Parts: sequence; C-alpha cells; structure tokens
Amino acid sequence: MIEITKRLHIPDKELVFIFARASGPGGQNVNKVNTKVTLQFDVVNSPSLTEEQKAKIQDRLSNRISREGVLRVTAMRYRTQKANREDAVKRFAALLDSALAEKPHRRKTKVSRGVKERRFKEKKLKSRVKQSRQKVTSE
Repeated sequence: MIEITKRLHIPDKELVFIFARASGPGGQNVNKVNTKVTLQFDVVNSPSLTEEQKAKIQDRLSNRISREGVLRVTAMRYRTQKANREDAVKRFAALLDSALAEKPHRRKTKVSRGVKERRFKEKKLKSRVKQSRQKVTSE
C-alpha cells in the first residue's frame, strides 16, 4: 500500500510494473538486465480515488496521462531493478501529492502610500515639462 497523503492510500494491486532494458551507458549490465521500470496507474478506473480527485489528476497531469487514462512513470536512474522500482513509486507518490494539493489563495496587496506619492510627483513633473514646451501666447 502506497501512502500519497494521510487520507489517500493506493493499494499495490492497482499498480502495474513493466520491466525493460534501460538505455544509456552501463555495458553488459544494461544490455542483459531489465533494470528500467515503468509504473502504470489507471486513473480513470481506480476505486481508490473519488471522482473529484480523478478530475484534478487528469487536469493537472494531462501531459503525463494517456488517452486511456493511464498515468505512466518511468525510472532507470539506478543499476538495480529494485532501486528503480522504489524510485518510480516515490516519484508517482510525489506526482499525485502535488496534483491533489490545494493551491493557496492569493491575497490582494495594496499599493503603498509612498508608491502612490512618487507616481503623483512624477506625473506633476511630466506635466510641468510638457507645459514648458507649449507655445507662449502673449496677451
């Protein structure tokens, strides 16, 4: 069972692990051993998530979810399958946690008195400069 938040746990049976040969340097180990791990999680059909949570995940992780509604996380950072599996699970939990986190509400800030006064002085100065450029009319 994977703990995403204190209230949300994903059972291991909902996760599918696919193992393959990793790319990159590593010689014989990379060429012979299936160390790359792809974790798949069916967001759409998961009984662990509420409809609201599914909608949030699909909205915020839309670039990582396939058309079928499957979230994929790939790990091939380490030389062993076990370490890559743990890395994939950690990254999966972090992804879901960040997708489900409530974003803090933005508080409107007021323009300070000093800023208002400086802007007003600048406007007055510009006004005087422009007035001095006008033609002088004699009466």
